Amino acid sequence: MTGENFAATGQLLGTVVAVQANFYRVQMDQEAGEQRSRGAEEKLNLNALLPHCPSPPLLLCTRRTRLKKIGQQVMVGDRVLVEEPDWAGGRGAITDVLPRHSELDRPAIANVNQILLVFAVADPPLEPYQLSRFLIKAESTDLDVLLCLNKSDLISVKEQQKVSDRLLGWGYQPIFISVKDGINTEQAAKYLSNKITVIAGPSGVGKSSLINTLIDSAKLRVGEVSGKLARGRHTTRHIELFELPSGGLLADTPGFNQPDMDCIPEELIHYFPEARKRLTIASCRFSDCLHRDEPECAVRGDWERYQHYLEFLDAAIAHQTQLHEQADPESTMKLKSKSKGKGQSQYEPKLESKKYRRISRKTQLQDLQELYRDEE
Repeated sequence: MTGENFAATGQLLGTVVAVQANFYRVQMDQEAGEQRSRGAEEKLNLNALLPHCPSPPLLLCTRRTRLKKIGQQVMVGDRVLVEEPDWAGGRGAITDVLPRHSELDRPAIANVNQILLVFAVADPPLEPYQLSRFLIKAESTDLDVLLCLNKSDLISVKEQQKVSDRLLGWGYQPIFISVKDGINTEQAAKYLSNKITVIAGPSGVGKSSLINTLIDSAKLRVGEVSGKLARGRHTTRHIELFELPSGGLLADTPGFNQPDMDCIPEELIHYFPEARKRLTIASCRFSDCLHRDEPECAVRGDWERYQHYLEFLDAAIAHQTQLHEQADPESTMKLKSKSKGKGQSQYEPKLESKKYRRISRKTQLQDLQELYRDEE
């Protein structure tokens, strides 16, 4: 159904650009902006205010009780139906959510087309293990992945070529940008046109600065890199979609340093482009091969990120085991973290529940009272 059809029934289409508690900021489609203008001219006589109103307009909406009762969640990026718009007060009500073509849990956002990974080549220094972890997480979403390397002004052209050659071996063609000097930012913007893009990466690499460069109205808070840890400080606190001048929406997400490795162990290998290339040429002897020490494995070999794969595989297996243990309360093992650096963990015997807990005074008094009754 088109926007005109919805307008004919009194319902309007829009996109949720932010969620605040039980309220949803919805950017209405162009048809809604035209209806708002006609209504203002004919009924409200607000011609003097119209130039200051965004077009298409933004409405602060609530969710109909019916949606809450059926458990329909409203996410950032959702295409929604809005009725009873109050153009003067900037309010409305969401009556329905259109089907999603994609959905991410972390960050919670719908209808995303691609992921823009932003890393810095210096300040903070580029960490291959951390970059690989982010790439695997991005690949697991089945969305297109675009890699931008910021602060390219801090390294030489020769060093850029070295980094580029290395990442080409991983299966990625990075775009070297410098938000500070305006290098290649327009080139990066072309890939974002007319799409919903999630921008992700560790803190301090310049994600907020890049958004401020691409979108003048964003005005996001920008932080500096921590001197002691050589890591960025978190400046983004919530998910919000920003409209790009060339069309499309860009979502900033809270920065984090170690994405969870919660994928299925058997699927992990397919998130490595260099491994996928090997599997197109040959196949493993066993269909459930985990590519560690199985005979006649087509993947195991001397490619650079193979060690990363083995470490991520251990993390994925530990995560799956933990899920099974949580589902089985009779289990005698528990997962315990060994190292904070790379999230390594191991299983240890679980103490019997309540066996080593201190008995409360109330329970002790009750036991004494029962003992006295027995003696009497």
